[in-house]
Amino acid sequence: MSALQTILSTLQSEIESFWEIEQTTRVVWRMAMALALGAAIGWDRERRDAEAGLRTHMLVALGAALFVLVPLEAGMNDEQLSRVVQGLVSGIGFLGAGAVLKDSDEGRIHGLTTAATIWATAAVGIAAGLGHTGTAAIATVFMLLVLVWLRRLGKSINRRRHDQDDKRAP
Repeated sequence: MSALQTILSTLQSEIESFWEIEQTTRVVWRMAMALALGAAIGWDRERRDAEAGLRTHMLVALGAALFVLVPLEAGMNDEQLSRVVQGLVSGIGFLGAGAVLKDSDEGRIHGLTTAATIWATAAVGIAAGLGHTGTAAIATVFMLLVLVWLRRLGKSINRRRHDQDDKRAP
């Protein structure tokens, strides 16, 4: 067999799995769900001008899905896949840590919500990558409820507190 035949044969065997409709559909669906759900979370963060926005959350969800999808498709057992997830959860913590800053003048910590959102978005990506798209979608809805509804509730409480402080001032 010539070198060219070896190269062509190798490339053909690498590409063959792409033409398996069931596997390709499963992979595309799971990655698309991870991207879409990451986009929903990221869109809210983008609108709020948070440190990590649309693209970051989409990439976190897609990356997390890919990290579990590839080993799953390669036939890794549950124990091996568990180690992949453990590494992913630990690693994503470092990304979130980069979003957390302490303001030395005020002593306030900024970016905790962004870090938590990145961490939870990775979990959504893991769920989508494992094929639990319903769970991933429900988690996304819950995240958006926390990010949107509780933000409004917090603003309302702060507004009332501010109004009460104004009434007390001489």
